[in-house]
Amino acid sequence: MSQQAGYSPSFKRPAEIMRMRRKRARSDAGVFPSQSGQGSAGSTGQSSSPQACVRPFSPGPLFNNQNRSGGGIKRRNPFANIENTYSPKKKLLIYNDDGSAEAGDSYKLQKSTEKEGEEDMSTEKESQGVLPFSARLIEAEKQERQDISSKKCLTFSEDDSLFEEEEEDVESPLLKSPRAIAPVSIAPPVCTEYPADWSLKTRLLFTSPLSLSWAEQPKAQEEALGLSQHCRAQFSTLPHTLQDPRSCSELRCAFQQSLVYWQHPSLPWISLFPRINAERSFTGKSTPWAQDTVLQQSLMSEWSVSLSSLYSLLKARLCPYFYVCSYQFTVLFRAAGLGGSNSIVALISPTTRGLRMAMKAEGIEFSLPLVEEGRKSREQQNLNGNQGEEEEQKEKEEECSDLKEGEDCQTGDDEDFSWLKEMGVQDKIKKPDSITIQLRKEGHTVSLDHKPESVVCVEGSDTFTLINFLINCKSLVAAAGSQAGLPPTLLAPIAFRGATMHTLKARSVNVKSQVGSTYQNISSLEITGPILPSSLHTITNLLRPAQKGNFSAALYSHTPTAVMNIHINDKQQRTGGSVDLSGCGVHPASIQQLQQPSSLGKTALTHITMNNFSYTWKK
Repeated sequence: MSQQAGYSPSFKRPAEIMRMRRKRARSDAGVFPSQSGQGSAGSTGQSSSPQACVRPFSPGPLFNNQNRSGGGIKRRNPFANIENTYSPKKKLLIYNDDGSAEAGDSYKLQKSTEKEGEEDMSTEKESQGVLPFSARLIEAEKQERQDISSKKCLTFSEDDSLFEEEEEDVESPLLKSPRAIAPVSIAPPVCTEYPADWSLKTRLLFTSPLSLSWAEQPKAQEEALGLSQHCRAQFSTLPHTLQDPRSCSELRCAFQQSLVYWQHPSLPWISLFPRINAERSFTGKSTPWAQDTVLQQSLMSEWSVSLSSLYSLLKARLCPYFYVCSYQFTVLFRAAGLGGSNSIVALISPTTRGLRMAMKAEGIEFSLPLVEEGRKSREQQNLNGNQGEEEEQKEKEEECSDLKEGEDCQTGDDEDFSWLKEMGVQDKIKKPDSITIQLRKEGHTVSLDHKPESVVCVEGSDTFTLINFLINCKSLVAAAGSQAGLPPTLLAPIAFRGATMHTLKARSVNVKSQVGSTYQNISSLEITGPILPSSLHTITNLLRPAQKGNFSAALYSHTPTAVMNIHINDKQQRTGGSVDLSGCGVHPASIQQLQQPSSLGKTALTHITMNNFSYTWKK
């Protein structure tokens, strides 16, 4: 049998096409009913079954070969001309019966080469019975082409089932691995709170894509109402989000309430915070008390009354905390129930060996949390590394030099050089003086001075002794310099005897920030002053609904107070139930945050970001 060039006799139709072909044959049986009259006469030797009246599947246009034996009609294989391209899937042209060509995909059609050998002979046999019905077949073909063209889909001859699988692949969504869909389907955890920060802040800078102009220039009535609510410890509840913060009077009143703090002493022409390394702020300012002893005594007398009043409020749980800021160190007093402690706690930073020795002389028991933590870690390393006892003995000597008084360390000076007397050369060798020997032995403790590791923790009833020590300590007030004769600054979130009400300064500015190649409008809010921990928490709680849960803040801490976030030892942790601090005059949400043990260590927060009502922070 002669074959057309490029014809592949091994071509086989897919099983899916054969299944659809048989289904189509059954459905078309009603279009071409078997007739017993002329139809039977015209189909001599042909059975009257419906399958004999169905045109077989034709993969390409018909080619009439008159010289072909048997009188059959040869059809062209559409897969004969396959072009190799850059794509891994070979592209080809699909020829329809009308001679038109359409783009196809050889990847889908390569499966059709399995059964063409068996079906090619059956196609030729069936085609012999189709010719008598050519007129009806031509009309049926026209009707089918109209139906197929209306569907606007690729066709393979008359049967369009060849590309049904491809259409299903396009419409069905792609399946992804669990690793691929995890970031999209699993929402990140929402963090509604940031850790408590006990350091004093000197500046806050908030930025937000929404305007922050509502926070400045309050009306006289709003400012008066905010101050009144602060004095009465009344707190308003705001909705989850605010559409127009500038027109919300409750928000503006609550913001003014959050800016209030109390201070003693108060000198309008001098900023009394910070006091450490603050000589520049006092330079050129009038200090009438510097040379007036009577005025200095009067200032110290009033200061002592204010400090005693604050401690009484703290002990009665009417004041949550307060700060004592001197020119050398800062003291934080916390009420029982805050910071995870069940008793009153006082933290002093930084300290010197002279201050620690003076406190010990007054009978104040204290601890060095960071020094003890470092000692425990070294002991653990020594046990794990199986090191000798030399380092342990050295640590014991350092501990002895830190805890013993100078007289105890002096007792061993003569014994160290007794061997010189036995040799009779004590007069020929210069003996070091007692001060040099003492500094050498106490080098470890002196090296802690003015460092974060020198922070001192006082607990329980010793805090009352510490108050008396501060009142009577002469070194608490500078004897010379720009701060001479000026008592330390007292800062508290609630009113106390002799205190003056102050408010933090807030200023809003709208700027344009470059984001990529475009500029974006960003609103900023700057707050300056001695910013207390409760004030920081209250302000961020107000910005949450006002800025619809999207803002960021840069925090600038007073460096000596950053170490006050240290973790207290387990023996000092809370053992009983929670302490009631509802009457301390601070917002309940802020108290709830400050009751948790701090997890910042000897560092402080530097940045806070809220995105979609979820907090992230840096320290």
